[in-house]
Amino acid sequence: MIYLDNNASTRVDERVLNAMLPYFTDFYANAGSSHIAGLSVNEAVALATWQTANLIGASEEEILFTSGATEAINLAIKGLLNQDRKHIVTVATEHKAVLNTCRFMESNGFEVTYLPVAPDGALDFNVLNESITDKTLIVIIMLSNNEIGYIQNIEAVSTIADAKNALLMCDATQAIGKINVDVKKLGIDFLALSAHKFYGPKGIGALYISAKAKLKLMPQIHGGNQQRKLRSGTLNVPGIIGLGKAAEIAFDELESDQKRISKLRNKLENGLLKFEGSFVNGNTENRICNTSNICFPGVNSETLILALQDISVSNGSSCSAVTSEPSHVLKALGLSDENALSSIRFSLGRFTTENEIDETIERVLVLAERLRV
Repeated sequence: MIYLDNNASTRVDERVLNAMLPYFTDFYANAGSSHIAGLSVNEAVALATWQTANLIGASEEEILFTSGATEAINLAIKGLLNQDRKHIVTVATEHKAVLNTCRFMESNGFEVTYLPVAPDGALDFNVLNESITDKTLIVIIMLSNNEIGYIQNIEAVSTIADAKNALLMCDATQAIGKINVDVKKLGIDFLALSAHKFYGPKGIGALYISAKAKLKLMPQIHGGNQQRKLRSGTLNVPGIIGLGKAAEIAFDELESDQKRISKLRNKLENGLLKFEGSFVNGNTENRICNTSNICFPGVNSETLILALQDISVSNGSSCSAVTSEPSHVLKALGLSDENALSSIRFSLGRFTTENEIDETIERVLVLAERLRV
């Protein structure tokens, strides 16, 4: 099996798994209990909280654990329902977790502006500035796109949003572990992340909440008042430990991972672009190190993906890959339906090898030529 769909999910690093295992069997007490066993688990949770916060330049009290980035996004947006300002600004290329939550807000009296992007995925800051009004509550823009890897200039976005007293939320799900992220430097109020995107377990994520944003946020899950009353429920201790360990490894190995993975990505891309008429979707410079989205004109991507069998790639977001509709991200870049449906996302990871890249190039080129209409 050759796995090149790491933007959908990553393999759990063995170091992460080993850190988690004792919290299923030996240290299984509830972290909220006041006995010695519970206090011991709570200390481990505190360390994982610090590890997570340290990865993004935050402090521990600004981290709230969730079931993943989707829940974090929902909490950050829906938690603002009772605010007086009723306008949201976001981007057409956001993940469906953001877009569909914004549509929910529209059904509850909010106005949402969906900004376009340039063919390379870039945002027009003049358009952004003009879109923010005195009624704008929050600007929601992802740090790096899950389909094309484009990295938005969030620091510039923050300057514009802050000047108009609007909050800034950033879906950093695809950026964490691939680029340096500092919430203070970037001026972010909410940041969502998921452990399974950077070699941690599924079912655990986090929401960073700035002090300013916390004052406006309503909880969406009520119960025993855990996590400063913002997200009740017994903590997923093994998951939190796994997230913390994955964050620690990502912090320590970011530079070496970037260097190795980008080299493999470039080799893959250069090899696949030998297919006549093929081209890379989006910006080829300002993107995360592991992602290449390539159009093979005249080749149906779903057919090619099935033909590849034990090589795992995708033709869009993992949350919408089961549909035969063209990617909303690629359409926003200006691609025709035909070219969008002929595009494949290759996303490499920590465990990708050069031999796997060589085999992928060979097999994709042969099969694409055979399937070309």
